[in-house]
Amino acid sequence: MARPLAIEDAAPQPDFWRVKPAPAEKPHYAGHRQRLRERAAAGGLAALPDYEVLELFLFRSIPQGDVKPLAKQLLARFGSLGGVLGATAEELRTVKGVGDALALDLRLLHEASLRTAKEQVARRPVISSWNALLAYVKAAMAHEGREQFRVLFLDKRNSLIADEVMGHGTVDHAPVYPREVVRRALELSASAIILVHNHPSGDPTPSQADIEMTRQVIEAGRSLRIAIHDHLVVGRDGVASFKALGLL
Repeated sequence: MARPLAIEDAAPQPDFWRVKPAPAEKPHYAGHRQRLRERAAAGGLAALPDYEVLELFLFRSIPQGDVKPLAKQLLARFGSLGGVLGATAEELRTVKGVGDALALDLRLLHEASLRTAKEQVARRPVISSWNALLAYVKAAMAHEGREQFRVLFLDKRNSLIADEVMGHGTVDHAPVYPREVVRRALELSASAIILVHNHPSGDPTPSQADIEMTRQVIEAGRSLRIAIHDHLVVGRDGVASFKALGLL
């Protein structure tokens, strides 16, 4: 009697009978990071739109995956690259995909850019580096969600002694105490000051309250020979100068 056919005795099946798994489909963004890096290297970062500059930064915080949607979502939420960098950590975390680590990374980038801008102001008299000063105050305050009042204290050569925030307020008001401004100027041996505050509405046009407050600071400083060189109002739409507007 013939023995049953064992499995090992079966004739080998040709390869075409075997079902081969379909190759895994690559995600649509495969290779995008490398292509974007190559474009940045070839054409320079200045040639890239804001969302791609933001993407390149997000690559470092989010090692894998497609970050283009997140970059575009951040820009849509905050209006501009400056708005993204100027947002608080709490505001950043309201965007889906932004956690504590990424919020900290974006705040770190803003702080680095702010310190770089301030260096350009601190190196020489502010009167001779006016454009650098305007760039600094705009970077520091244009995207603040509340009014902030700060004072730049200058020495006899108009070099920056100190840059201090002297009041935080609401979306349309920050408390200002002229005597405190002058007292602090005396403590720092400042010869002149530049007043700076922001308008969260975005429009830097001085209000009547701004004009009246400036007059009070001028009066407080006059008897002590502390000059007020200017009052700058910062908004997302630009920076208004009291001196340039003939208000000082």
